Amino acid sequence: MTTTATPVRTRFAPSPTGYLHLGGARTALYSWAYARHFGGTFVLRIEDTDVERSTPEAVQAIIEGMKWLGLDHDEGPFYQMQRMDRYREVVAQMLLEGTAYHCYSSPEEVEAMRERMRAAGEKPRYDGTWRPEPGKTLPAIPADRKPVVRFKNPLDGDVTWDDVVKGTITISNRELDDLVIARPDGTPTYNFCVAVDDWDMQITHVIRGDDHVNNTPRQINILRAIGAPLPLYGHLPMILGADGEKLSKRHGAVSVMDYPAQGFLPEAMLNYLARLGWSHGDDEVFSTEQFCEWFNLNHLSKSAAQFNNEKLAWLNNHYIKQADNTRLADLARPQMAAAGAVFEGAPDLAQVLGMMKERANTVNELAAASMLFFRAPQPEAELAAQHITDAIKPVLAQFAERIATVEWSKEAVAAMIKEVLAANTIKMPLLAMPLRLILTGQLQTPAIDQVVVIFGRDTVLARLAKWL
Repeated sequence: MTTTATPVRTRFAPSPTGYLHLGGARTALYSWAYARHFGGTFVLRIEDTDVERSTPEAVQAIIEGMKWLGLDHDEGPFYQMQRMDRYREVVAQMLLEGTAYHCYSSPEEVEAMRERMRAAGEKPRYDGTWRPEPGKTLPAIPADRKPVVRFKNPLDGDVTWDDVVKGTITISNRELDDLVIARPDGTPTYNFCVAVDDWDMQITHVIRGDDHVNNTPRQINILRAIGAPLPLYGHLPMILGADGEKLSKRHGAVSVMDYPAQGFLPEAMLNYLARLGWSHGDDEVFSTEQFCEWFNLNHLSKSAAQFNNEKLAWLNNHYIKQADNTRLADLARPQMAAAGAVFEGAPDLAQVLGMMKERANTVNELAAASMLFFRAPQPEAELAAQHITDAIKPVLAQFAERIATVEWSKEAVAAMIKEVLAANTIKMPLLAMPLRLILTGQLQTPAIDQVVVIFGRDTVLARLAKWL
């Protein structure tokens, strides 16, 4: 396994303002896999400083989504709201060192500054009224007004970083104003908390969505001001729907936890998400272990990925066919029971699912297709009249007589069926169709010899007796 000089430490840092969406899950996967590849540490951090929108339910949804995907964290979850004392300590130190200052401009005054700049065709920003400079006289402090704390952003020069996805990115400091890092009540703001957390948690690689590119120069400047080392940054392009638009609810399920409810397996989702922005040659299907072994940051795509439900379903079918039948039974049983399935005296569920899973794209499809083995057959009267005729009943009686004593195996039953067909000089459909209706109530089933063996001798004889 490849090694690095510094122990790799990555993090996934969602805001708990909603469910774990697919873009977030992919970010978590890449960060997790990179740490696993290097034998490093994967940190889970909950960025819950948006008190109005953050909820315990969203935190739980994120943790459940990661648990379903198998993305286990080594440290955390850490909650920013539990680190307030640490943030205040850093703010106080920055005020002492002169890298931050108190600003008494009211929100209305700041908005007026921005309006003047917009009117002059300039980028709207804070104008530095309260920024201390040598020889500058600051305004009188207003009575009864609590200040915010602003970061003293460099006035000149550029912020440049080598983004592991996008390449070299340069932002002029003139594009950045003096960011508020603490509100009047002392609570810190997002970019400041992120910078302090990445420093304290010794994060070496920040892999996140490219909606954070504009935050990166601010965080870099704060890290430099507090004397912290800079992590490597990689900003992933967004995931688009099949129509090329940003993935949203109208494209279907975008919450990770919608997918187990729809019958998708976590290994299929992981395999699919891995390929949404990364590649290993032409490999399409691979295990999570292989992914961790192969994953690096050199083959991350610079282009947005398009989510394709058909491709995900194809992968899910592959993993269903590979899955242990007992595991599939555990997943399918609750929804089959809710649909009225009766398991007592019925065939073995795992055995049935093993027979039916070849064509199922989801566990839900598999469960629905397998219901015919777990409820009383009720063939439509028209189909019964068409296929269970007086002419075929003597053949069915012969079949019943032979089935009572035949060796109970697929091969023996298949051989016996051929003998009955030959003795009556008829073709398979004339016997198979009425048997399917009698045993399952449906014309579409797996091969009739499989169906007979799965049901068991007693059930087959009992169902035949009702028609003979």
